[in-house]
Amino acid sequence: MYSIKEDITSDGIPYVHVDNIPRLSIFKTFDCGQCFRFEPVSRFGNKCEFGGVAFGKYVVFGQNSDTEVIIYGSTRADFESIWAPYLSLDTDYEKIDETIISVVGGEHAKLATEYSRGIRILRQEPWEAICSFIISQNNNIPRIKKIIAEISKKYGDVVEFDGQEYNAFPTAESLFLAGEAEIFALKTGFRAKYIHDAASKVYKGEISLDEIDKSTFEEASELLSKIKGVGPKVASCALLFGFGKTEAFPIDVWIRRALDTHFGGDIDVLALGKSAGIFQQYLFYYERYNQNT
Repeated sequence: MYSIKEDITSDGIPYVHVDNIPRLSIFKTFDCGQCFRFEPVSRFGNKCEFGGVAFGKYVVFGQNSDTEVIIYGSTRADFESIWAPYLSLDTDYEKIDETIISVVGGEHAKLATEYSRGIRILRQEPWEAICSFIISQNNNIPRIKKIIAEISKKYGDVVEFDGQEYNAFPTAESLFLAGEAEIFALKTGFRAKYIHDAASKVYKGEISLDEIDKSTFEEASELLSKIKGVGPKVASCALLFGFGKTEAFPIDVWIRRALDTHFGGDIDVLALGKSAGIFQQYLFYYERYNQNT
């Protein structure tokens, strides 16, 4: 079990130092394409640091070894209620990795799992995850990040950290009241009508995030499909990264190419169970950095 130490920097910023964490790479976790609000920073002198906004708070995740994380801007109470679940620290990734290698089999599954070791599936805010992956359609990561940053700057609440201002992701109410035309003006393109429809349905209670959270994967996918522009891939991404439904296995061009090239076109996703989405992320990360293997 990990150990926690709470302290304050010389500048008065609260932080927690968490040690004895198995299989956590802050770099890989925030570099693997699952989250769009965090960027590399150099503020506190750690070997690796990523800063960004989640759950209405700006924090910096720092790391100097594979078994620790330092979270600046967090109290112990915040860590236990927000950041430990966010980083999936209650999940046994060693067991998951063993399951993946055993169930999928083959050298490529082993290569992808070992290469990606340290990635943890973040438990992001459900509403933000839905919008983020609507925005991700036919888009690249830098542009997705830019659009989300602009939407947050325009309609999100101000978040202060160390004398600087950042912005939380806007609420469904804020985006609904903004209107489709204003969302379109932020260079969201064809996605503007989908974002506004999502905001409308969530704000008016036509879609309940709590109901999605409590539903089975199949039921949750059906509920999300009521939003314009949300098909199987976007729904799977939202459920995997925003609702902790790790049985989701989103298939994009990277994953399709990997399945066709290395696994005869398919794998037994059902046999992987709750490990499926984690393997999907391992495979995506491996393919992204090893395109010629």
